[in-house]
Amino acid sequence: MPSENPDAPHIPVLLTPLLAGVGAVSGVWLDGTLGAGGYARGLLAAGADLVIGIDRDPLALDLARDWGRPYGERLRVVQGTFSDLDTLAGEPLDGVVLDLGVSSMQLDLPERGFSFAKDGPLDMRMSQEGPSAADLVNHEDEAALADILYHYGEERASRRIARAIVKARALEPIETTLRLTEIVSSQLPRPKPGQSHPATRSFQALRIAVNAEFHQLAEGLEAAERALKPGGMLAVVSFHSLEDRIVKRFLQQRSGRAGQGSRHAPMQEAEAPRFETLTRKAVAADEAECAANPRARSALLRIARRTDAPAGPVDRSALGLPSLVLKGD
Repeated sequence: MPSENPDAPHIPVLLTPLLAGVGAVSGVWLDGTLGAGGYARGLLAAGADLVIGIDRDPLALDLARDWGRPYGERLRVVQGTFSDLDTLAGEPLDGVVLDLGVSSMQLDLPERGFSFAKDGPLDMRMSQEGPSAADLVNHEDEAALADILYHYGEERASRRIARAIVKARALEPIETTLRLTEIVSSQLPRPKPGQSHPATRSFQALRIAVNAEFHQLAEGLEAAERALKPGGMLAVVSFHSLEDRIVKRFLQQRSGRAGQGSRHAPMQEAEAPRFETLTRKAVAADEAECAANPRARSALLRIARRTDAPAGPVDRSALGLPSLVLKGD
């Protein structure tokens, strides 16, 4: 997830290495997380004939109708989630770009409830539909809340924070970001200079749970495999170690670099690789980009090229997806 610095501009992270890594840009590309349009505009400037921009957030689509006007028919915007990108695209693709997590635009609007830096309703819904973060915080039991904080936010104090949330909501429902921030912060040490805010991991975990982001990511990677032409490019920018782990394991599995067997288990006949991984290690932002754009500090980029092997079933158990069951599921 990008930094919660409200003054950081809407700059697409790792755009330059992304464009360098995918090579010549032409044909039909899909930006599965349109947001403020940084990647879409970068792809159009680099030579894409058509960019299909998908976002579940109605605000992103409203903004795109303004900034996208000069591009005419070269930009097509569609409301939906990138987990359905193959269906929403409606045609084979030359490239897919996914910029994961919450967008700068969403962080900067207090009324959306994503940021602990600004007070607002405890919402966090990207689509502005369905159960909100306030619903989870006020209605899930203590064990479920602790699991969300631990598995989705890697918060080691998850049980202590969950206990404090349940105690606080018994006095009054937790409806605002500021109140949740105060509750979480009261259970953690004061951060040292340079450390992240104490509420960072808890807010991240709730946002991921509210928007089913990890499962959306797995489905989106599978959809990209189905939609990409042979030779088509997949580029994914993540801001969270668990997101990057899912992308890494997916590409390992689909490039034939996973499941090599052992002396205790016989080798199975390898399937034809569906992707060729072009970034053996995730690409991070350099010092210059981090200085110009603080949101780039935690960003990681992975790029792969689609082969001509037909799409097939994915072993999701090998992707490292946390398996949580919530009352609302």
